[in-house]
Amino acid sequence: WFQVVHAHKPHFMALHCQEFGGKNYEASMSHVDKFVKELLSSDAMKDYNRARVYLDENYKSQEHFTALGSFYFLHESLKNIYQFDFKAKKYKKVTGKEIYSDTLESTPMLEKEKFPQDYFPECKWSRKGFIRTRWCITDCAFDLVNIHLFHDASNLIAWETSPSVYSGIRHKALGYVLDRIIDQRFEKVSYFVFGDFNFRLDAKAVVETLCAKATMQTIRAADTNEVVKLIFRESDNDRKVMLQLEKKLFDYFNQDVFRDNNGTALLEFDRELSVFKDRLYELDISFPPSYPYSEDSSQGKQYMNTRCPAWCDRILMSHSAKELILKVSTDPR
Repeated sequence: WFQVVHAHKPHFMALHCQEFGGKNYEASMSHVDKFVKELLSSDAMKDYNRARVYLDENYKSQEHFTALGSFYFLHESLKNIYQFDFKAKKYKKVTGKEIYSDTLESTPMLEKEKFPQDYFPECKWSRKGFIRTRWCITDCAFDLVNIHLFHDASNLIAWETSPSVYSGIRHKALGYVLDRIIDQRFEKVSYFVFGDFNFRLDAKAVVETLCAKATMQTIRAADTNEVVKLIFRESDNDRKVMLQLEKKLFDYFNQDVFRDNNGTALLEFDRELSVFKDRLYELDISFPPSYPYSEDSSQGKQYMNTRCPAWCDRILMSHSAKELILKVSTDPR
């Protein structure tokens, strides 16, 4: 990350994190404070004299906890930066470095919501939600929304229909966020929404393509007759196993298909954003699927055999935000 900062020297930097504190947050959250302080005081960040850090660390609150973290760094050369106070409904000049954590509900400089439990009833306790901040730079106002949408609970269920039932849940949650940030409470501004959308490839279509010449074997539980595993074998070639599919297993024999040319051949199955094509814009994807990379640091370039690799992590924007970006090359302001 420091290498990217050094190479591009951004004047305004937004870093959005999900699952802050890790999956084992009850044990790991104690390390977050040290990490943040070292980041803010690091030599690589010495030219960023203003910062705002918002960390949802209150994991004891089932009602509010999202595990989202939002970092904003402002370069010393950048003048007159303002942040919006959602309660006072006015902008305030940004000075110094401030860290907000634990209960973010009382912080007027952001809006934070957790999705209702009935959005994803398969989870006993979901951490999914969003944090929104609003900024103004040289009279240009925009929202930055850190979002985390629902995952696929079962590969077998995701494979049943096209599109999957889970994509419908994500559409509902993302639609809720978009409606929320353009409602009548505040002036409408351009917005960027980025984070873990958990967008998945159309499982049924991608499996049928990857295993077009394979035969499928269905394995059921002896007691319930429920499908617990699908095995796809080549029709010839000694009936070599191409894909094994279980609730939390997606074991395809050739991971290179997801890496070659950044996985471009599979982009046709990345369809979830199409529902919002009139509301959201995305720059061309030029990176391989971002999930699920191995959690073993010695296997960092390998995907885990738990899910079909997909472009879960995205930066989306309103059409007016797209126009702002396109203006950068022609307007020196």
